[in-house]
Amino acid sequence: MDIVKNPKINWLGLKWVFIVLSLVMLGIGVASIALVGLNFGVDFTGGTLVYVKFKETPDLSRIRQTLEDTGLRAEEVVRFDELDQNEVQIRIGHDPSETLELTLESNKVSEALHPAYDFEYVDTGKLNLNNVSKSDLSIRLQELDPEGFGTAKPVAEFVDYYDGISEKIISYRTEHSGMIHRFAELDELELTPGLVAVLNAEAYPGNFTVISVESVGPKVGEELSSRARTAILISLGFMLVYIAIRFWPIYGLAALMALFHDVFITLGAFSITQQEISLTVVAALLTLVGYSINDTIVVFDRVRENLRLMRRDDLATVINTSINQTLNRTIMTSGMTFLAVFSLYLFGGQVLSGFSFALVIGILVGTYSSIAIASPIVFWWKK
Repeated sequence: MDIVKNPKINWLGLKWVFIVLSLVMLGIGVASIALVGLNFGVDFTGGTLVYVKFKETPDLSRIRQTLEDTGLRAEEVVRFDELDQNEVQIRIGHDPSETLELTLESNKVSEALHPAYDFEYVDTGKLNLNNVSKSDLSIRLQELDPEGFGTAKPVAEFVDYYDGISEKIISYRTEHSGMIHRFAELDELELTPGLVAVLNAEAYPGNFTVISVESVGPKVGEELSSRARTAILISLGFMLVYIAIRFWPIYGLAALMALFHDVFITLGAFSITQQEISLTVVAALLTLVGYSINDTIVVFDRVRENLRLMRRDDLATVINTSINQTLNRTIMTSGMTFLAVFSLYLFGGQVLSGFSFALVIGILVGTYSSIAIASPIVFWWKK
């Protein structure tokens, strides 16, 4: 299928347009990285990500202020997932000397938000069904003994019974997006009247819940950052060696310069948009490196073939012809891949946002560089 019929574009004639365009993009990206910096995620900087779900639409400024008032250093408070889920991601930084404990960090956030969002229950001593753990709920039920077992049951059966009730309530909460909105929902569990009465008197469905916590220590963050850099540099090095052997050394150098061009422009886009860079983004960058080099090799392979078939033509004609011959293939493969990753970016949710954003930018820039950067470098060197 030919999208462009018999293309005869003078690509090398446009080389100065491409060079100026690339320099502008690189300049903007490098300036943004130097002035604004990259937004490294918790994978590299170390710290804790606490995901909190609210009953009502969360006010981010109120959450941020509440955390600051209690001494918690919240580096970032942003909406997470779909807006109607009312979920917030709270990123808490740490000093290198601090020891990170998931439970402790989760409790700190809960204790900070509790007076602001569940103020009417602060001094009541009631259990928050949206934040209580299974063991704590079971212990409280054993103390209250709503079924009135007393000493009529053996201790093991007594504990197992209330453990089972706690398990049912916590499992229900987990299955319903981590939150119980009202007591009436628990009717599905068919609890006994005694249990219902005690829960109504001694517990309440809070206005927020901590649904998950992720934590990375500073040393681990430094190690991950070092390994990420090493992985990218090693992959670039092996590609340079392969292309130098498969074609000629200048082809490997041109492909490597095109790859650096792609990676820096993509990182510049991350700096400008302040998208978070996580391990999944590093994976996307490595994918971008492979995808871009594949497109470049296709063009170079056609150049090598045409150098034998078009001996009477000059190098510029050979390169232009080779690019034009592979143009439809490039449009088809890059176009279909771009549509797939762009759909992933639009509908993949917050978790895949950084990964898909890197691929969206990378595929556009990688396809462009195979034509506009790598080939002119080879032409310039040969001349």
